[in-house]
This record gives sequence, C-alpha cells and structure tokens, in this order.
Amino acid sequence: MNQPNQATRLEGKLGLTFEAQQNRTVLHVREQTPPLKVIRAFDVNGMALVHLHNVSGGVLSGDLLKLDVMAEAGSRVQLTTTSATRLYRSRPDFQAAQQITTLHVGANALLEYVPDPLIPFAGTRYEQHTTIDLAEGAGLFWWEVVAPGRTARGELFNYESLKFKTQITAHHDRLMALEQSHLCPQTRPLSSLTHLGSYRYFATFYVCKVGLEPSRWLALEAELNDLALQLTRRNEVVWGVSTLTAHGVVIRALAYNGRDITAGLLDFWRMAKLALYGQTPILPRKVY
Repeated sequence: MNQPNQATRLEGKLGLTFEAQQNRTVLHVREQTPPLKVIRAFDVNGMALVHLHNVSGGVLSGDLLKLDVMAEAGSRVQLTTTSATRLYRSRPDFQAAQQITTLHVGANALLEYVPDPLIPFAGTRYEQHTTIDLAEGAGLFWWEVVAPGRTARGELFNYESLKFKTQITAHHDRLMALEQSHLCPQTRPLSSLTHLGSYRYFATFYVCKVGLEPSRWLALEAELNDLALQLTRRNEVVWGVSTLTAHGVVIRALAYNGRDITAGLLDFWRMAKLALYGQTPILPRKVY
C-alpha cells in the first residue's frame, strides 16, 4: 500500500500577538511562513482589524497550516479572511490537508473571529482543529460556515471527508464546549434526515464572555431565540440557540442558500454584542 506523500507536505505558520497600548491595539507578528500571511492591522476605533491571507489561493492537498493568536489583556481584535477559503481536491497519495488554530484571549480582551465560508471542492480531504482558551473577563465572537461545494459547477457534497474538532475552555481547564464531526458524504449521504436533510449550508457561532452570571446567559439565550424564530423559514433556513455549560451561548443554522446564513449571522452578532458590550459590531470593510 502506498504511504501518504510527506516530501511535498507544505507547513505554513502564522503567529500573532495583540497588545493593548493606551486606546489602541497593536499587532506583533511572531512568525510568518508561506502560504499564511498578514499585511497590517487596521485601527478601527481602537480595535485591530487583521485580514488573514493564504497566498496559495486556498488550502492545497497535504497542506499543514497553523495559526496561533494571542490577544493579550485588554486588547480588542477582529480577524477575518480576505475571501472564502477554498479547499482544493486532495491527491490520493497525500495526507488530508490540516488547519490547526489556537486562540488565547487574555483578561478582559475581546476577539472577534469572523471568517468567510469554507468551500470544499470535489475530492477534498480536510481536517480542522480549533482550540480556544479564555481568561477572566475575556470575550469571544467566533463563527464558522461550511458550504456544500462549488454550487455554480453543480458540486454538491462531492468532497471525500471533512473533520472538525473545536474546544473552548475558560482559565485553561474549565471546559465550556467540545464538538467533533466527521462528514463523509459519499458513504453517509448528508441529505438524510439525520444529517442536513434538504439544507446545504451549516454554521456555528459561539458567543462567550467569561465571568457573567448564568442568569445573564439565560436571558440572552431567550432574546436570541426570539430572533431565531423570526429568521427561521421552513425549508429555507432554520436557527437555534443554546447556552453552554458556562460563560456563553452557541448559535447554529442550516440553510438552503448561503446568503441567508450570512445575513442571519450579522443579525445575531449585532444583538449579542449590544447585549454584552453596549456596542454594535464594526463589520469588516469587505462586507459593507
């Protein structure tokens, strides 16, 4: 049996530290190895806005990409991508492409990680591991959207395998959320009622702030579920909201059309940030 090709495996690394300085947040690039790259941080009312670039144009077969972000105490950070992340077809003799993301949010810091969707091409094998740790008073807005493929080319769930693992902790050891999924549409069709049914896109949105009383989260869950009912349309898009074990809520969506998820995420982001910070979110320039 042929072994996965190791010789051409590309390892890209990006290490970023954000430091609060007076009324603004400053970016320090600790490590930057292609194809991952950042160009600069934009100051947006004291928040550092950074676009994450992949100069390859997407995740290629066998890639190992590592992102490590440290948002130090009191910093305010918004991370986004320049466009949707394309997951290209995997070669049979290559390992699955991997994205490993580690996020540390310091005391009373805020990290908003709001990337564009993942688009898995036909034949993709991809694994994603995300680990997030929040200190006392730290806030998090983190979402992920997965498309069914290149719908304009008629590619619907033609990828081989997608694996996701996400873990969120408070104070290094208090587990707030842990989820794992493995999608293999060729052997386990996603159109079954136990998977996506008639829907094509799915999204997860975590909203967290360490240290708030449980009653605050129950109240926010109720408000967000009211919005979920307003946005849900049978056979088009469905939303739901649940509290975590502590310090947050998770919002999930299934949709037939990706535009419904994008619009809904912005609505939930606005409501949640207003409730937790008394502010409305500043949207990345590309989505204006």
